[in-house]
Amino acid sequence: MNLAMILDMVADGMPDRVLIGDRATGLTGADLRTRALAGAGHLAAVGARRLVYLGANGRAFPVALFAAALAGVPFLPVNYRLGHEQLADVMVRQESPLVVTDTPERVPGAATVGIEEFLALPAVSASSDAESSDAAATTDPDSVAVLLMTSGTTAAPKSAVLRHRNLTAYLFGSVEFGSVPDTDATLVSVPPYHIAAVANALSNLYSGRRIVYLDQFTPGEWLDTVESQQITHAMVVPTMLARIVTELRSRGTRGPGCLKSLSYGGAKIAPEIIEEALGLFPDTGFVNAYGLTETASSIAVLGPDDHRAAAASSDPTVRARLGSVGRALPSVEIEVQDEQGLACPAGVAGDIVVRGPQVAGEYLEAGSRVREDGWFPTRDCGYLDEEGYLFVRGRTDDTIIRGGENIAPAEIEDVLAGHPAVLECVVAGVPDVEWGQRIGAFVIVRPGAAVDVEELRTWARERLRGSKTPEHVLFVDEFPTNPTGKVLRRDLVALVREDEALTA
Repeated sequence: MNLAMILDMVADGMPDRVLIGDRATGLTGADLRTRALAGAGHLAAVGARRLVYLGANGRAFPVALFAAALAGVPFLPVNYRLGHEQLADVMVRQESPLVVTDTPERVPGAATVGIEEFLALPAVSASSDAESSDAAATTDPDSVAVLLMTSGTTAAPKSAVLRHRNLTAYLFGSVEFGSVPDTDATLVSVPPYHIAAVANALSNLYSGRRIVYLDQFTPGEWLDTVESQQITHAMVVPTMLARIVTELRSRGTRGPGCLKSLSYGGAKIAPEIIEEALGLFPDTGFVNAYGLTETASSIAVLGPDDHRAAAASSDPTVRARLGSVGRALPSVEIEVQDEQGLACPAGVAGDIVVRGPQVAGEYLEAGSRVREDGWFPTRDCGYLDEEGYLFVRGRTDDTIIRGGENIAPAEIEDVLAGHPAVLECVVAGVPDVEWGQRIGAFVIVRPGAAVDVEELRTWARERLRGSKTPEHVLFVDEFPTNPTGKVLRRDLVALVREDEALTA
């Protein structure tokens, strides 16, 4: 199976249903195939071996994704906010690229086509159905469908490889074809160079749900768009959800009643924010989705019933699940292993590994990282409870080593987040000559609340042993993040150095 076949299923099964954009002016299933075929023809005409998408959210994104599939070339969406040197580093790796962009001056030497021009490319043949069928029949499921640059929060970005078989395995394991009413609509506000954007495009089109793109996120515009477009489903990163909650609180209103499902994921979020969100969206089902670029999107999900049950429960084991990422999808296996590669008992932390047909675990520059036994190390650490709920405690790279003791930042974050004045917090290791690392805590205070450094240190010390009490507590207005919403801990650590220099 390949993405060209997915396009044919969508176009043949829902030719007249509006699937992308405004209901009155958007693209139907048939429109999507016509434009993708025109794009594929242009790729062939210029001899491109790769389609690079350098643009914002919009209907050109899924058109370009399927155009690349029909042309049999990899699709690479790139962060359009990259600086000149970063973009040049990405482009020098590409083989005969065609760049879809409205800023061609940023990519000298490459063939380019404007985004609106790309959408308006003329059909190359009257026999478009035959051409699409040919592509569907001849595209090797093992060929590369999508390349995504990893976020590079701790090292130089790599190109994660997703093959047609990985993406279609994710699709078949999580979505039923044409299963939603034509009144359904999803709002996509994650950036186009994130795995969630690719997964959203494929899964929503395959199910028949109309996609509305929001290029620049603000909580006010997000809420207004949900209302005006009668959005039924949406996906946000945790920082977005926290801002939506703050916006609703300031408006003194509840969330739009049309929203049936709200998914979030990509980073840790305080359970207190989720509980408040559940109250503000009483008619909405919340979904926490956990996945990686290398796994072609979600591998575990905490569903709506789990959210409501955990929030309402007085059982501490059940209530704790509000801080979990749920259970593995039926199509994948998830295990927590110790340093010897043996499965950890329930409640014991270790390395999270995953296997299944959607798992790629491969990089263009470094090859496959999947082990011989089929397990792919996610480089996340965590544990499973007795019922199989997965708790992610953070990246293995984030572990603080203080005086030879390994300390998980998430344990301290959970304690600090329990203070009534704390809205959000992040804990990171600060380099230290004597101890190797010291513990730094970075805190966003709730609006209207007040707390000082010693109060938070005392709060932590009373609930954790002394060696886990933060040596540094810095108050910040917001956390530095990469474009996909992941907190850049190295930038927070740099704030400690700046603070020490100012107070020296």
